[in-house]
Amino acid sequence: MPPITLAEAKAFLRVTDAAEDALIQLLIEAATERVELAVGLAPTDPAPSPLRLAILMLVAHGHEHREGEVPAALIEPWLAPYRSARL
Repeated sequence: MPPITLAEAKAFLRVTDAAEDALIQLLIEAATERVELAVGLAPTDPAPSPLRLAILMLVAHGHEHREGEVPAALIEPWLAPYRSARL
């Protein structure tokens, strides 16, 4: 189960109808994968709040800006404490 539900994402986006449910679910899955790759671990349920917020921010950015790359600076402060040091 992803760390963010469709209902949570819709509430964060302030979306009340079901017309974009498939898109929002896709954004949740993509954002979760991006966070997993960035920190090197899969967010558990319940995931730490900073990781959940990073996922929600990625979902919101993808929902509002349907093209282009998400700036890393948007979520870096939330991910930094969970990154493993690489030598």
